[in-house]
Amino acid sequence: RSVNIVAFGNERDGLSEDNQQPSLIWSYLGRSALISQIDSSLSASHIGNPVFTEYQACVFGNVRLVVHDCPVWDIFDSDWYTSRSLIGGADIIVIKYSVNDRTSFQELKDSYAPMIKKALNHCSVPVIISAIGARKNGVPCTCPLCTLDRRSCVTTSEGVQLAKELGATYLELHTLNDFYIQKYFGGVLEYFLIQSLNQKSSEKMKKRKKIRKCHRVQPPQLEQPEKMPILKGEASHYDADLHNLLCCCQCADVAFYPEDLSTVVEAHKIILCSVSHLFMLLFEVKSPAEIRDASIVRTAQSLFAVEAGGSFPPSPRGVPPCVPPVRVVVKDPVFCSCLPVILHFIYSGTRGEWVRL
Repeated sequence: RSVNIVAFGNERDGLSEDNQQPSLIWSYLGRSALISQIDSSLSASHIGNPVFTEYQACVFGNVRLVVHDCPVWDIFDSDWYTSRSLIGGADIIVIKYSVNDRTSFQELKDSYAPMIKKALNHCSVPVIISAIGARKNGVPCTCPLCTLDRRSCVTTSEGVQLAKELGATYLELHTLNDFYIQKYFGGVLEYFLIQSLNQKSSEKMKKRKKIRKCHRVQPPQLEQPEKMPILKGEASHYDADLHNLLCCCQCADVAFYPEDLSTVVEAHKIILCSVSHLFMLLFEVKSPAEIRDASIVRTAQSLFAVEAGGSFPPSPRGVPPCVPPVRVVVKDPVFCSCLPVILHFIYSGTRGEWVRL
């Protein structure tokens, strides 16, 4: 994990004789208790013409802190690509100026602040504006004539107004001692460091979840078996089988006769009983007490008479069956003439009672 800090501007007074004092960022790195190691060897190539100085340090134990310190604003004029790249890769931006150098502040306000604001339009990078130094001319006059005087110091209200334009945090550091570096500036900077690390951890977790979702383990692609030919189902033979059973009289165990015994119509007890309680009563599958319908009992007695004995003519096939059929005399000649049609209706597969007798 790493956090990139980009610092623009010069905190030293251009007219001051003490130009050897350490910079704000270097002072923070050297005095902060959070910094465990500083590597400034990367800035060796910039000693001759220090466009920017690069430092690297370890913060919070294992977090790499990369600092690009750009004391000269001319980087925006001489190398716009580099300056845009620095802003684009920054997690925190620090803008520094001396309260006693109005000329530099005026250039910052008029020329470079709009460039930074434009570069930050599409990102939310925290900005810290640090006004450094004690004002040499005391409390300046705030009238328009004095504020336009470039020899006067930069007022607090001007710094606050610049911070509002950039959406930045404004700090005044009267001197670069332990209090202002560690407690004041360091406290604000470390707050944004923690916020940046939390945001990166959150984005990393979201990205990891997205990758896991996109690259979830897919089930093995087993070789698909060859398609089996679709077999057309055969048409049901139910109706035809029942019709043949009636026409051929296979295994018939019931024989209907008229009273003169002139004809015979054969049928099957199980099929007749499945369609009507009348036949269940006739063939003693159920007793009259189980039927509980007096009309069915009367109808069975008036229409049919079950007979036994050898006085009946033989089967039309001429071959006596293994089990002698039940012989039923049909008392009603009209019903007897209709019986073949009625049996054909029953054997057609119709369920339920075929007629209410």
